[in-house]
Order: sequence, then structure tokens, then C-alpha cells
Amino acid sequence: MNTLNEENMLIIGIAGGTGSGKTTVVNKIVEALPENSVAIIPQDSYYNDQSHLPLDVRRKTNFDHPSAFDWKLFEKQIAMLKHGKAIEQPTYSYITCTRLKETVHVEPRNVIIIEGIMALYDKELRDQMDLKVFVDAGPDERLLRVIERDMEERGHPLEMLIMKYRNVLKPMHDEFIEPTKQYADIILPTCGNNSQAVKMMQQFIIGRLRESE
Repeated sequence: MNTLNEENMLIIGIAGGTGSGKTTVVNKIVEALPENSVAIIPQDSYYNDQSHLPLDVRRKTNFDHPSAFDWKLFEKQIAMLKHGKAIEQPTYSYITCTRLKETVHVEPRNVIIIEGIMALYDKELRDQMDLKVFVDAGPDERLLRVIERDMEERGHPLEMLIMKYRNVLKPMHDEFIEPTKQYADIILPTCGNNSQAVKMMQQFIIGRLRESE
């Protein structure tokens, strides 16, 4: 592997609504690339530190609003990776609704993937990306995927999930997430399961990396 610098590093932003299939797309990109050539930076790691607030206040956090994120730290750490410097990525607990003391050491790689519902929302973050992807899915499909995931993995009752979708997920998606589609270089339809579109994206990424060798 070559010495990493801005010229031979590819920074990819992958956005899309909750349940749109972003993780599926990320996994398919990683599968197509050499081992240890990708670092995945989840936006969920960059929720604000709320340790100074009482727990009952923290629990009211709207995790689907831009104000929930520490954009300055996010921008700074992506810039560090872009310049070949390792970072200590924060970690977040949904149980305590604040940042944990533990961090994750991340070394710069040939491909940096920024993944999250608002990965394309912040202009300074977007400006650091070489490729911007929006994983598109209809509201019915996203709702079904959220229900299946949260009932199975988190034990949430159906009634609560439907209420959350109506009151939080859908309005936040319409106001803040869907508009970021305009910034995407590539829009992947059908929850990232469009094999032809994903294959074209994989080939583009591999081609860009070869050009920088």
C-alpha cells in the first residue's frame, strides 16, 4: 500500500434515511476492496456530548435533528484522516444518551467511508468528500425496515415505532435528510439492492484508486 496522502485517498459520503439500506451499500463496497483498505466512520459516533445535562433531559434528544451532532469535531477528524493522521473516534451510548469516555483508534486508509442519515448535510464535511452517495428508498419500505430492525434488535413495541415514525422520523427525514439528495453524485435506488448500480459504483471506486497509484 502506498504512503497515504490526499492524492491517493478516496473519501466517500453515504447518506439516506433510517432503514434505507446504507449499511448494505457500505458492506458491498468493503467486499469489493482489498482487506484493510477501508475505514468506516459512522455519523452516530458524533452525537453531542451531553454529560453535563440531567438524564431525563438527555432522553428527550431528537437524534434525527442536525442539532444533535457535533459537526465541528466531525469535520476536524475527517480532515485529520484526509491529511494522513490517525484519530480517536468518539463513542456514544443510546442508554445514557451521551458520549462515552472510551474512544476508537482509527488509522487513515485508502478509502474513508462516512456513513449516516445526514452524511451529506454539512457543507464543510461535503467539501472534503470525493464521492457523495444517497441511498434512496420509499417511505413504506423504510418504515418496514425500521420496524423489523427495532423490534428484533431492540425489543421496541410496534405501537411505539409507528408513533416515532409519524412524529419524528418522517418529518425529520422530509425536512433535513431528503433535501440532501441534491448534493449526491450517485443516487442508489431500491434500498441499495440494485446490483447493477452498486456494481457500477464499485468499479468507479476501484478505478479511482488505481489512477492514484
